[in-house]
Amino acid sequence: MTFNEIAAALPKNAVTQIDGLPFKHLASGKVREIYDLGDALLLTATDRLSAFDVILPDGIPGKGAILTQMSNWWFAQIQSVIPNHLLPDQAGEFARRGVTSRDLQLRSMIVRKLKPLTIECIVRGYLVGSGWSSYQKTGDVCGIKLPAGLRQADRLPEPIFTPTTKAPKGQHDEPINDAQGAAAVGAALYEKVKATSLALYKFGHDRAKKAGMILADTKFEFGTDAAGNLFLIDEVLTPDSSRYWPAESYAPNQSPPSYDKQFVRDHLLAIKWNQQPPAPRLPAEVITRTQEKYLAALKNLLGA
Repeated sequence: MTFNEIAAALPKNAVTQIDGLPFKHLASGKVREIYDLGDALLLTATDRLSAFDVILPDGIPGKGAILTQMSNWWFAQIQSVIPNHLLPDQAGEFARRGVTSRDLQLRSMIVRKLKPLTIECIVRGYLVGSGWSSYQKTGDVCGIKLPAGLRQADRLPEPIFTPTTKAPKGQHDEPINDAQGAAAVGAALYEKVKATSLALYKFGHDRAKKAGMILADTKFEFGTDAAGNLFLIDEVLTPDSSRYWPAESYAPNQSPPSYDKQFVRDHLLAIKWNQQPPAPRLPAEVITRTQEKYLAALKNLLGA
């Protein structure tokens, strides 16, 4: 689909709940609902928004469709690096299973049943966020020693792999080192996901650069089939799983503006919310500006 087709199909109001589907509901995440189709899974991205690990009462209209369509675009780009969980011919799968709503199709994927790995695979190419905070205190990020004298948002000499645990909803993921990662999933598989994550980051960074964006860092998730084959799962290289900056305004020694929910985080910090439920309502302007940032990232990649 083109950007204009996606943008024109977005709902006016945020879809934060999915009701009435004739499939067995398996689980709810911060954003996604998971349904059992028997031989496959239906992953449906709502417009829910979380900040500081708390789901906010207001969603961002069309966010789930934007994330899904951006993931689909990236999955098509990176098939040469690693296979992904999408079943071929998504339109045919929707038709065969009676998923006829256009909005539901835009925000959904029909995917293979795989066993998710118990770690989240984070790659950082720039020194920002929690990495910058850690570097200021200890000179390292997740136990990886970095050169002295780096500034906030500096590009790292080489991208670094900083995996975390995959915590239950409502709890925080915890950084782990290579030894802990190998213990969690097995040494050979860990080395494979580490190498694959770094290769995917390089691919994404280079492609985003052509679209006028800098991919500062990102998170990947992987799963395996019964034969042990590795697949890329979940979403990929979206503003929810990645930090994108506009290349034209990038400068180190500051926290650059980003195409994600940082605008929401900044608002919540400004009103001094204690980051505990219940979360406050969002002003209409914050919702609109956040939607604009998600759409801008999608347009940069797809073009008009």
